[in-house]
Amino acid sequence: MRKFDSGLKNFTYLVYRWIRPFCDPVEFLTAAPRYVLFFKDWLAYSGMDGAEKIKLGETYPILHEKTQTTSFDSHYFYQDTWAFRKVLKSGAEFHVDVGSRIDLIGFLTTITKVTFIDIRPLTAKMENLTSKKGSILSMPCEDNSVQSLSCLHVAEHIGLGRYGDPLDPLGTKKGCSELARVLAESGNLYFAMPVGKPRLCFNGHRIHSPQQILDYFGDLKLVELSGITDDVRFIENIDISVLENSDFGCGLFHFTK
Repeated sequence: MRKFDSGLKNFTYLVYRWIRPFCDPVEFLTAAPRYVLFFKDWLAYSGMDGAEKIKLGETYPILHEKTQTTSFDSHYFYQDTWAFRKVLKSGAEFHVDVGSRIDLIGFLTTITKVTFIDIRPLTAKMENLTSKKGSILSMPCEDNSVQSLSCLHVAEHIGLGRYGDPLDPLGTKKGCSELARVLAESGNLYFAMPVGKPRLCFNGHRIHSPQQILDYFGDLKLVELSGITDDVRFIENIDISVLENSDFGCGLFHFTK
């Protein structure tokens, strides 16, 4: 019975993933009662002293944000905090990031000069920020030239075509090799990606075992392995076995050369 329930859950989620690009079925099914609450709020607000006139053409129904807690993506929230703290503690005067979240890039510019490299250049203009068009498979950097380097939740996508990159089954491995090539002697690499039981979720991402990542960076020295568990806990210096047995954990790797 448990196997049947698991299979039904997986099938349901599969259907959801295929339908979602057209419309989110979960939001669609819950929209009607939430529209009722929206109209109740509209009427109540309109009857209050000092209320502005609500024009139909300027209404903006937000239906799905009355939640009991503030939602967050545990991988991105914890990994960005981890990486920012690492760069800050290192005192790096220059930092290079490859394709990580642009929120992190903005925060890093408050503590150091940042060069952001991506196949889709960042057009934002701000102090301490330089953006370069480039691929993790062929970075515009000399060998052993980058003292402080990060690549967070990026390498798992390489070679799947999701972001317009060429298809390549060895994309993640090649990306790791390129990061190792440009890292300077005694430099710091902050690297993160989904880990657990290896599998491909085309064309979203790959999941690697932590040991695979250690093997990909075999010429580097591991300074720290931290991680985010399936039950949304951030654990510093995590036991590798916890991540090896994860379904969709996140490995946070600090390497040096």
